[in-house]
Amino acid sequence: MKILVTGASGFLGGHIAEAAVAADHDVRALLRPTAALSMDAGADRVEPVRGDLTDPASLAVATAGVDVVIHSAARVTDHGSPAQFHDTNVAGTQRLLAAARANGVSRFVFVSSPSAVMDGTDQVGIDESTPYPAKYLNLYSETKAAAERLVLAANEPGFTTSALRPRGIWGPRDWHGFMPRLIAKLRAGRLPDLSGGRTVLASLCHATNAAHACLLAAGSDRVGGRAYFVADAEVSDVWALIAEVGAMFGAAPPTRRVPPAVRDALVATIETVWRVPYLRDRYSPPLSRYSVALLTRSSTYDTSAAARDFGYAPLLDQPTGLRQLREWVDGIGGVDAFTRYVR
Repeated sequence: MKILVTGASGFLGGHIAEAAVAADHDVRALLRPTAALSMDAGADRVEPVRGDLTDPASLAVATAGVDVVIHSAARVTDHGSPAQFHDTNVAGTQRLLAAARANGVSRFVFVSSPSAVMDGTDQVGIDESTPYPAKYLNLYSETKAAAERLVLAANEPGFTTSALRPRGIWGPRDWHGFMPRLIAKLRAGRLPDLSGGRTVLASLCHATNAAHACLLAAGSDRVGGRAYFVADAEVSDVWALIAEVGAMFGAAPPTRRVPPAVRDALVATIETVWRVPYLRDRYSPPLSRYSVALLTRSSTYDTSAAARDFGYAPLLDQPTGLRQLREWVDGIGGVDAFTRYVR
């Protein structure tokens, strides 16, 4: 297949492009003018097209002659204005869909997120019948859900669209995601135990497994108009995993406990203050309902639909992934290098 990958200068998009090259597909990447591919191998086999999701002309060039679009690019930060999130995540996806249809692209795989259905409660073993929430925890969740709806509604004969929902993507070349931020906070002693004494379970998804799922979905005739959870085989005890990862990188586990009532009052205060546009648009809040929910509410997913419709099964198990992550961190100069972009 001729595959266009968006977001290939970033973490997951780079893994998707690398997996597509390894599978002998012809790969094109939409890259901003100053961006470089995030790949360990195969970058010389990727055709770059300069542009971005705000530029319809560049999207027309990027999608010309392409069979499949795998759309991984998104605004994933926890700060920014409503307009910034909407223009990238919603309007940008809409522009890319329009360009793909106009150029006769036959398949469109959207990298969505379980955040699209996250409501701040425990969600254990949920499947794709779980509805979108009435109220979203943040702009990222709201705009990813809106984009997912656009993609699924665009499905029609000759243009097969689908959405994948990997959660907690982790692995090598993650410079800005939850894993380097977590390790930086542990090493600095800035991560208290927020669990309130609860066991918190989570499905995570290694980048290798997420990229594998994207390519499988791109080749399936059964995915049209559907969203799918994809995840690692393991269900993780969040705070036990935090302690394990901390120990891997020389950081002690959290010992200072914050009572839930204090935690929730603090979050409410911070979110009130962060309504000020100057803060909201420029800086990440130290705590938010969304970030606290990730650490205090169980979120596990039934991936049987992905197995049924496109044969998804994880390629990499968590112990192997953790060992490979440690080897990669050692290879780039150690944990200081791994966390150097974390603010």
